[in-house]
Amino acid sequence: MLKRIHVQQLTLGMHIDGFCGPWMEHPFWRNHFVLTDPQDIALILASSIQEVWIDTSKGKDLAADTPALAQTESLAAVQQEVHAAEAVPSDTQPTSLAAEYKRAAEICVKSKRAIMTMLQEARMGKTVDTELASHMVQEISDSMLRNHEAMINLARLKTADDYTYMHSVAVCALMVALARRLELDEAQTRSMGLAGLLHDLGKAMMPMEVLNKPGKLTDAEFAIIQSHPAQGHKLLVEGQVLDPIVLDVVLHHHEKTDGTGYPQRQKDEEISLYAKMGAVCDVYDAITSNRPYKKGWDPAESLKRMAEWTNGHLDAQVFQAFVKSLGIYPTGSLVRLTSGRIGVVVEQNAATLLKPLVKVFFSTKADMRIPPQVIDLAATGCKEKIIGREDPETWRFPDLNELWSGMAPLA
Repeated sequence: MLKRIHVQQLTLGMHIDGFCGPWMEHPFWRNHFVLTDPQDIALILASSIQEVWIDTSKGKDLAADTPALAQTESLAAVQQEVHAAEAVPSDTQPTSLAAEYKRAAEICVKSKRAIMTMLQEARMGKTVDTELASHMVQEISDSMLRNHEAMINLARLKTADDYTYMHSVAVCALMVALARRLELDEAQTRSMGLAGLLHDLGKAMMPMEVLNKPGKLTDAEFAIIQSHPAQGHKLLVEGQVLDPIVLDVVLHHHEKTDGTGYPQRQKDEEISLYAKMGAVCDVYDAITSNRPYKKGWDPAESLKRMAEWTNGHLDAQVFQAFVKSLGIYPTGSLVRLTSGRIGVVVEQNAATLLKPLVKVFFSTKADMRIPPQVIDLAATGCKEKIIGREDPETWRFPDLNELWSGMAPLA
């Protein structure tokens, strides 16, 4: 019997079968589990969720004299109700970058915790349950329709310790942006977002000492890491995730156009468009992120390096579309202007890739910090131009991320 009850009626031993509220509001990745930890009940009570469904055939029932709010034998009816409750109405009304940063930050934090839980459960041998992943992709996708930069920018604000989890969120956002640039249809775009979210699922099965090794991997260790696409593909099939685009990207995002990639050493024409997109997005976020064993590169420098890799590794046409989706000087790039001032790119100009908004904050002539000022290089009468990239490692400005985003690393 399935019963809808008030959260105040929850007790240990009950089997939850769905939350009656938006996925962003409840604190769990799964919808189906037995309550065994008092802290889980405390988390539910602290959330805005007021009602849940329980399955009395799989867990503890209400006391005999306690009525349920509703009850049914129909699992399909409950699933339909829960799905409708979880779905947040799409809000795609355009908004400013600053306004969307606040909403995107909430999505990033929730998504990171969800990915963390999913990987932990995979490590424990539990079947991967991705039923809420589609809602996560929806939220990320809607955020990018409101403002196409905020989610991509914020997903870069991760610490080295957060990389495994936030990398999946970042690649999801990058995949959605690239899919729209390539004019894929909405269903394909959603599948690409889900593929980005799940592309590194197989890393849950990697030994932590190898995954987080702070030095160069041995040949044997690298062979272990090379197994993660196949491991992720296996986990998804076992979890009944059968979307062909998702399965393709998870298995083939490390293939290279010259046939030297893994796991199947596919060559250019054998690699699907979707897997080529996955490779570009995965590489970009990887090389721009701080990792346990290396510091991330500047975004503009990363695109320069990736352009060199289109001869044998990345697909040139997909990479060109990727650059157009990010900008030649992506947000966060450190640049020098004709005046000698140094600034950081804070926002793109839709009309021209070469003239973003730049926040200047250092004068090379005076060799000192100056009050920050945002300059729109595309504005009428603006005489400033970008004359080159600057290496953050040379300057070591400690507050560079805060300068372009106005935010500290995500919690």
